[in-house]
Amino acid sequence: VAGITQTLSVALAKRITRHGVLVEVYGEGVLIVGDSGVGKSETAIELIKRGHRLVADDSVIIKEVANELHGSCPDKIRYFMELRGIGIINVKSMYGSGSILSEKKIDLVVEMENLIVGKEYDRIGDKAETAEYLGVKAPKVTIPVTPGRNLAIVIEVAARNQRLKNMGYDASKEVIEQSLGIKE
Repeated sequence: VAGITQTLSVALAKRITRHGVLVEVYGEGVLIVGDSGVGKSETAIELIKRGHRLVADDSVIIKEVANELHGSCPDKIRYFMELRGIGIINVKSMYGSGSILSEKKIDLVVEMENLIVGKEYDRIGDKAETAEYLGVKAPKVTIPVTPGRNLAIVIEVAARNQRLKNMGYDASKEVIEQSLGIKE
């Protein structure tokens, strides 16, 4: 009975479709969002090349299941990516079946935006940003995009950092505590 209930709750879950890329990075589901042309797919292909896995490119189906967000890809474009200047590629054919996943829980949202001069970006990591889909909030970071910046490595670090936060460790809190000589 529990298995049937779980299957039905997933099948009947509220869902929306959003423009973005969903990848698994070090076990964390990372939803990459941002304006068209900012470099989401190029960053994702670099992550795949580095051994991480693609769930969806361009169109991500987001479902709310038991107050968690899960993402998948529409069937018609599963395994495919569009890279400007190259065209459409099949990630599964190019990198093998180990490079793709059919669904992943969304643990972190990364918003990529072209650098806005004068905007204050979080430099310490103590400002908890969130993104909300279907009434469920997910941790979010905003990454400014500039020429020459290795966004794949930045996203790898963001995923590992989120994983540590989920396990109870927050480097920004440790630095603040050490700087002020206090313990929370």
